[in-house]
Amino acid sequence: MAILELISVAGLGVLMTLLIVNLGNNREQQRQLDSAFYRLVAAQGGKVSLIQLSALAGVSPEVAQKYLDHQVQVFLAFPEIDDEGNTFYQFPKLRLPPRLEREW
Repeated sequence: MAILELISVAGLGVLMTLLIVNLGNNREQQRQLDSAFYRLVAAQGGKVSLIQLSALAGVSPEVAQKYLDHQVQVFLAFPEIDDEGNTFYQFPKLRLPPRLEREW
């Protein structure tokens, strides 16, 4: 009986460790996506493509697409297709006060 309790406690410890590591990875991934997204919005006048966000944030296209879908709803952005057939999402331009613009 003591062995079963020991195995249960050890298994619970492993599960808690995996959960904590996963939460840390998700926060880091979210931070990378946020940073890449706002850099692209600022640098490109609000135009962001899936491949640009995925590459700059270093995440899979699936993760980047979920992030973009959420941002589209938050900022009421809309998709555009350029002359070459590439899809971009047009977000509002990022206009920072001059003092913050220098820091950005």
